[in-house]
Amino acid sequence: MAILWRWMEVVIMGLVAMAAWTAGATSGFAQPMEAHQGARAAAPFALALRPPPAGGTAPVIAVLALNEGTETTDFLVPHAVLQLAQVGVVEAVASRAGAVTLMPALQVEVPRSFAAFDSVYPQGADIVVVPALHTEDDPAVLAWLQAQAAKGAVVVGICSGARVLGRAGLLEGRRFAGHWYDRSTLLRRHAGAVHVPGQRYVADGPVVTTTGVSASLPVSLALVETLAGAERARAVATALGMPSWGPAHRSERFGLSLAHVGTLSVNTLLFWRHERIDIPVVDGVDDVALALAADAWSRTYRSRAEAVNALASPVHLRSGLLLRAAPPDASATTVLLDRDMQPACVLDHSLQMIGQRYGAATRQWVATQLEYEDPEVRCGAAGPSP
Repeated sequence: MAILWRWMEVVIMGLVAMAAWTAGATSGFAQPMEAHQGARAAAPFALALRPPPAGGTAPVIAVLALNEGTETTDFLVPHAVLQLAQVGVVEAVASRAGAVTLMPALQVEVPRSFAAFDSVYPQGADIVVVPALHTEDDPAVLAWLQAQAAKGAVVVGICSGARVLGRAGLLEGRRFAGHWYDRSTLLRRHAGAVHVPGQRYVADGPVVTTTGVSASLPVSLALVETLAGAERARAVATALGMPSWGPAHRSERFGLSLAHVGTLSVNTLLFWRHERIDIPVVDGVDDVALALAADAWSRTYRSRAEAVNALASPVHLRSGLLLRAAPPDASATTVLLDRDMQPACVLDHSLQMIGQRYGAATRQWVATQLEYEDPEVRCGAAGPSP
């Protein structure tokens, strides 16, 4: 027992040191939001899209994945929202067709490999969406991304997808947003790059970057508005439950505090309190709602979400992607997705339930990881904790 407690002390001290270093590295970015809001605060960005070919064909939008690990919400939300909005041909692509492990939860099947995409669309994509990836310098991903950019694609890095863009040589000398944890790294790596505080998403020529995971919804709606107009974007936002999608963001409020480190440490070390969260799924389950719920519940450091059904058979998400499902676990806690709840409300609802079950500190830690100002979408009180 003494050895266990000594080990726990070492881990906690290391986490505290990391928190102190991170706070020092990011403190220079904390500037008042109002200083960075201008006339563009309520307007979408201007994308440096290449001219459409003769005949006015629909834009091709590729949402990239790494088979070994791709952030759940960063990937599922843009793919689903852009398909729902019908703003172009939306393709999910990976270096290999087949299973893609999503982080921190879920697994899907991606139908097209890079090679297959290139065969169908030799002119390349008009827009490539790049989520956070488990490996930011995967050679196949970087080579394909560089080739798409060279053909004229606008590249959108969501959350830590900015790190992938940087590895592909696309951030040099550019303005960027980026997850709060990545900003100092991106500035150190990329000559002339400038971080823009107070903006949830930033466009600089053919490169777009966003803040953390929760920016995937507003930036997707901004893309819809840019491609199809404000009326289409408002219709999609209303269906999702998003009252607004402007770029204003209180970036100075986010960082790794000592309180967060304490929560992370306690939740990690008390492993006997860990649990599995089962989310039952059927054909047609909403991608956005499932992504937000699974992502939030899998970031508590006390729970891990799993999509389940009785037959452990794959189901089709609303977007058409195939989702792998596991059999239910009798010892797991079940969290049901409310079909009557607008998808954007699921994150706020999940955070409320997490707070009821694990406490306010864990809820705040999850919201900080997602760079979500809890609550940003007001959807009413959550029901009883599962």
